[in-house]
Amino acid sequence: MALLLLGLVLWLGVVWPVAAQSRGASVTQMRLENGDDGVYLSATVQFELPTLVEDVLDKGIALHFVAEAELYRERWYWTDRKVAQVSRYMRLAYQPLTRRWRLNVAPVPITGNAGFGVSLNQNFDSLDEALDAVKRIGRLRLGDVAEIGEDGQHPVVFRFRLDTTQLPRPFQIGMVGQSEWDIATERSVRLAVEKPR
Repeated sequence: MALLLLGLVLWLGVVWPVAAQSRGASVTQMRLENGDDGVYLSATVQFELPTLVEDVLDKGIALHFVAEAELYRERWYWTDRKVAQVSRYMRLAYQPLTRRWRLNVAPVPITGNAGFGVSLNQNFDSLDEALDAVKRIGRLRLGDVAEIGEDGQHPVVFRFRLDTTQLPRPFQIGMVGQSEWDIATERSVRLAVEKPR
């Protein structure tokens, strides 16, 4: 029994890290910057689209990505207090008639029923160009300098994920147990507010 348990632990030690890395998404850069009208977070995410997901895009099904950031103020006498929270929603779709890629970016979820509301729209000639825009999360406004403060380092949590709940229902049912759809990453760091360049 002990030998079987030892074998299981060794197997998990080899397989578990490989499974955790197979998702392939990572945050490669994060920084806080003091702008004219507030404090902004910029981040860069690195991931590769699996062939299965790329095929779905080629068929005209839109993919939805979500980037979220939370900034905390440290307190020595209690848990850290959340000072700011911001989200960015991105919808990437292929336009077969124009053979171009369209990226919609909005501060609220982009749903097909409610239209796109207030969103930034960009068109790209290739999927690589469109994905580069999705991977660069620029200038997420966290709040005013007076609320956040310029001194010291601030704990920041950044999350990025493919929102599979926005896919059509047949895809949601069919993706159960398929790791190709699990594009997500989270990073927690302490950042100082940088002066504008």
